[in-house]
Amino acid sequence: MLPAEMPWLRPGPSVLLLLLCLLPPTSAFFPNFWSLLAAPGSVTHQDLTEEAALNVTLQLFLEQPPPGRPPLHLEDFVGHTLLADDLFAAYFGPGSSSRRFRAALGEVSRANAAQDFLPTSKNDPDLHFDAERLGQGRTRLVAALRESLVAARALDHSLSRQRLGAALHALQDFYSHSNWVELGEEQPHPHLLWPRQEFQSLAQASDPTCSDCEQFSCPGNLLDFRLLTSGYFGSHPPKPPGKCSHGGHFDQSSSQPPRGGINKDSTSPGFSPHHELHLQAAKLALLASIQAFNLLRSRLGDRDFSRLLDITPVSSLSFVLDTTGSMGEEINAAKIQARRIVDQRRGGPLEPMYYILVPFHDPEFGPVFKTSDPDVFWQQLNEFHALGGGDEPEMCLSALELALLHTPPLSDIFVFTDASPKDALLTNRVEALTQERRCRVTFLVTEDPSRVQIRARREVLSPLRFKPYEAVAQASGGEVIFTKDQHIQDVAAIVGESMTDLVTLPLEPPVVVPGRPLAFTVDELLQKITVRVHGEVSSFWIRNPAGISQDQEEGRGPLGHTHRFGQFWIVTLNDPPQRGTWEIQVTAEGTPQIRVQAQTSVDFLVHFGIPVEDGPHPGLYPLTKPVAGLQTALLVEVTGLSSRGNAGIQGPHFSHIVLRGLPEGAELGKVPLEPLGPPERGLLTASLPPTLLSTPGRFTLELIGQDGGGRSLHRAALQPCTLAAVLLELSGPPGFLTPGSHTQLSLHIVSFSGPQDLDVKTSVNPSFALTSNISRVLLGQNESAWGCLWLEVPDSAAPDSVVVVTVTAVNRQASSVPPTHAFLRLLVLAPVPQDQLAVPAYSAGSVLSTAGPAFPPAPQTTPGRAGGGTLGSLWWGTVGGVLFLLGLASW
Repeated sequence: MLPAEMPWLRPGPSVLLLLLCLLPPTSAFFPNFWSLLAAPGSVTHQDLTEEAALNVTLQLFLEQPPPGRPPLHLEDFVGHTLLADDLFAAYFGPGSSSRRFRAALGEVSRANAAQDFLPTSKNDPDLHFDAERLGQGRTRLVAALRESLVAARALDHSLSRQRLGAALHALQDFYSHSNWVELGEEQPHPHLLWPRQEFQSLAQASDPTCSDCEQFSCPGNLLDFRLLTSGYFGSHPPKPPGKCSHGGHFDQSSSQPPRGGINKDSTSPGFSPHHELHLQAAKLALLASIQAFNLLRSRLGDRDFSRLLDITPVSSLSFVLDTTGSMGEEINAAKIQARRIVDQRRGGPLEPMYYILVPFHDPEFGPVFKTSDPDVFWQQLNEFHALGGGDEPEMCLSALELALLHTPPLSDIFVFTDASPKDALLTNRVEALTQERRCRVTFLVTEDPSRVQIRARREVLSPLRFKPYEAVAQASGGEVIFTKDQHIQDVAAIVGESMTDLVTLPLEPPVVVPGRPLAFTVDELLQKITVRVHGEVSSFWIRNPAGISQDQEEGRGPLGHTHRFGQFWIVTLNDPPQRGTWEIQVTAEGTPQIRVQAQTSVDFLVHFGIPVEDGPHPGLYPLTKPVAGLQTALLVEVTGLSSRGNAGIQGPHFSHIVLRGLPEGAELGKVPLEPLGPPERGLLTASLPPTLLSTPGRFTLELIGQDGGGRSLHRAALQPCTLAAVLLELSGPPGFLTPGSHTQLSLHIVSFSGPQDLDVKTSVNPSFALTSNISRVLLGQNESAWGCLWLEVPDSAAPDSVVVVTVTAVNRQASSVPPTHAFLRLLVLAPVPQDQLAVPAYSAGSVLSTAGPAFPPAPQTTPGRAGGGTLGSLWWGTVGGVLFLLGLASW
C-alpha cells in the first residue's frame, strides 16, 4: 500500500530549474507574438511547458551518460541559454538533429495552448481551476495525467502528448487563476498531484473573497483571509455575491460587483488585474510542470519517457513486406538491412526507438508487429518467408495504412513489393495519412511498370497500375524505386541511410526539362551529399561550381564515387563538398527521377494557424493544413542553429519562404519571414493571404536565406503540404473507450471558399461498427454543417488498442479537387484497478489516481477550426530558457 503522504521532492545536485524571479521580465521567457503586442514580458503556457521539458531532459542526460561519448557536465549549462539544439549536440554529437524532439514537444505545447481555444475546453471551469472548482479541477488534472501515462504505455505517444498538454495547462492555470501566490506560498501546492490528500482551507460558498476594484490593476482586492479560492469567469457558472472574478477584457463577470479580478496570466493590467504577481505565478507553475514531467518519467522509466518526447536523432525502422511466393529476394534484402542496422546501432544513441513490421499478400494484410526490442524484431522478421501467392495485385495500401497508424511521426517507412495495389481506392486516404503522421514512404518495387507479365495474374493489368504508389510517395516526400531482384539488396541500402535525418535539396527547375541542367545549392552546413538518379537513363553528368564534371561511369571520379544497380545510380560526393551552385543533366527516355540529399542539422518544421481574438487568450488556433479562403499564419521553426561555441560568429539566417504548386513546381509566391526572438531559436513567421492559396491542392515550401558568410542557403520542407477545400472538425468522446461501449462523435464542416457539394464518407480502423447521420452536404461560402457519428466498440476489443476514425469530404462537382480528411485517434481501455505501484525516489512525490470522471479529449481537426480577426498570437513557444542551479537549501 502507498503511504498516506509522500515526502516532498528534494532534487539532487543535477536537478536544474528556471528561476523566473531572478530574471528581468523581458528576458525571463521568450514571449509569444501576442505577448509582444499586448503583454510584453509575459510567460506563456508554451514557455512553461517547453522549459520544464528541457530541464527534465537535461537531467536525464546528466544521469544517463551517452554510450561512447564523454558525459555531460552541469557547469557547461549553468548561466547559458538552454536550447534543444545545444542539448542534442552535447549528448548525441555535433550535427545531431533535434527535429523529432522539437516536433514532439511542439505537440505537447500546442495541445496545452489549444485548451484556451477548443469549444470543449475553453469555457469549462474544471479545466482551468476557475469558479472555486478546485477539487473538481484536481480530479480532471490527475485524470488527464493518467490518460497520458496509459496512452504512452499503449505506445500511442501522439495521444499521450495531447493529454499531457491538457494536464499541464490545468496545472499551470492553478497558479495563475487561484490565490495560492497571494497567500504567500513559495513552493508548488503539495497536494495538487496527490489526489488522496484533501485540499485544506478552501473557501466555501458563503465566504466572501474579494472587494470591489474599479481599476485595471487590483493588487489589494483579496480580502484578508487564509482560504484558497479562484476567480469566476464569464457567466457559466454565474458569480455569487462577494466572490472574485478572473478579470480582464474578456471576462463578463468582472463588471459585476465585486469588480476587478485576480488572474496573473500576463504582465498587462488590461488582461490580468494581479499582473504584478505574474512572474511569481510563472515560477511556481514551472516548478509544478517539472514535477509533472518527473512524475511521468518515474512511472514510465527513462527509456519509455524518452520515447514519449522522442528524445532521439534517428527514425524508427518501419517495414511493409509483401510475403507472396515471388518475394524471396526482397524479403532477404529487408532482413540483411535490418540485421545490419540492429548490429551497428544496438545500445547506442542512434538505435531506433521502435521496430515496426506489417506483412501483406492477397487477400490478407497485417497484423502489426511493433517492438522496441531489436532481438524480438529480428526474430519476427526472420520468420517471414516467401510462400504461396505469386499473383498480382496485392493488398499493399491496406498494409501501409496499418503501418502509418502505428509508426511514430517523422519516420521513414519502406515498402518491399513486386506487385501493384489491389486496394487503389485507398490512395487518397493513405496520402492524407502520410501528411497527418508526417511520415515519408519509399517503395522498393522489383517490377518494371512497362514489363510484360511474369507473375501469374487474374486479370489484364494497366501499365499505370503503379500510379497509386507514385501518388503516395509524392504526397509523403518519398519516392518509388523500380529495380530487379539481382539489385534489390544493394538498392535497399538506402534504408540505413534514411534513418538519419536527411534533407532533400531543392532543384531548379523543380522538374526535369529535356536538355536543361538542374541546379542545386551546396552550403557550408551540408555534408555526405548523395545524388540519386533512377529511370531509363542513357547518360548524365554532374558539375561542381569550379566547372569540374563527372559522368555516369561507375567508380571513383573527381567529384565522388558512383554506384550503379541496374537503372538506379547513387553518386556520393566527396566531403567536404565545394560550396556554391552545382548542376546535373540527365538524358533519358521518359522522365527520370533525380533526388539530392544531404546530412545537416539545419532543417525546419512548419506549423499553420488561424488568428483568433474572440476569447480571453487571443492567439492562433492550430491547423494541420491551411484551408482555402482563410487568412493563414505560417510558423517556421528552424532546427540546428546551435549557439554553443559560436561566440562572435554570425550564424545562418532566413528571409523568405517560397511556395510551389505540384506537380509542375510553378512558383505560387514568395513571402517574407519575420523573426521571433533571438536568431539562434529559429522562430520565423509569415502571413499567407487567401489569394496566395486559393486553389485546393498540394504545394511545397522552400526556405531561403544566407549562411554566416552571406552565401545562399536553401532548404525544402520534409514533405508537401495540402491546401484543404473545406475545414473538418471531428470531436471525440469524453475519456477513453471501453470494450462494449457505444460512443457518439461530432463532425463540423465549414466552407470558406465558395459553394461545395460534398459526399461525406466515414471509416474506422479496426473495423468496428460505425454509422453516421450525414452522407451529403451542400454548403455556400462561409456556411457550415454539423453531423453525428456513432461508434460501437465490441466486447472483444483489445484493451490498450488504438482506434482511428476517418472522415472524408469529396467534392461531387470537381474531381480535380483533392478530398479533405479528418482523423481522430482514440484508445480502448479496460477498467483499471487502483494503481498500487510505489513511486521511485526521484519522482515528484505524487501518484496518478485512477478515480475521477473522464476528461473529454481535445477535438482533432483536419485542417482546423476557423477564427477571425487580425493576426493573433503565434503561441508555439520557443524551446529555450536560462538555467540556474537550485540549491538544496532553498527547499
